[in-house]
Amino acid sequence: MQALAVPFVMAQTGGNPLASLLPLLLLGVAFWFLLIRPQQQRARKQRELVSSISRGDRVVSIGGLHGTVETVDEDTVRLEVASGTVITLARAAIARRLVDADGPADSTGDTGVTG
Repeated sequence: MQALAVPFVMAQTGGNPLASLLPLLLLGVAFWFLLIRPQQQRARKQRELVSSISRGDRVVSIGGLHGTVETVDEDTVRLEVASGTVITLARAAIARRLVDADGPADSTGDTGVTG
């Protein structure tokens, strides 16, 4: 009986080797489009944001500090977070730029810091 079972099993598994790799390849492509590619796009947008920061921009740091850019160096940014209070951050610590829809950033004098 085993003599008949061996050719039967070999006939079932002896198909195209690419057909057995197809699910793995499809999983790899799905992984690329769902996880890796969006992360690369977010990283590219962050690099563009950091490189386009200039004096006078209102920004938010990754720690949640709101401020106005005073100076931009190669690796650092100096932010005025309150009147007369200037801090130095790494350029990579800038999370986003704030856009005021109703006018200049300093029209109300509010820097967004409470307390």
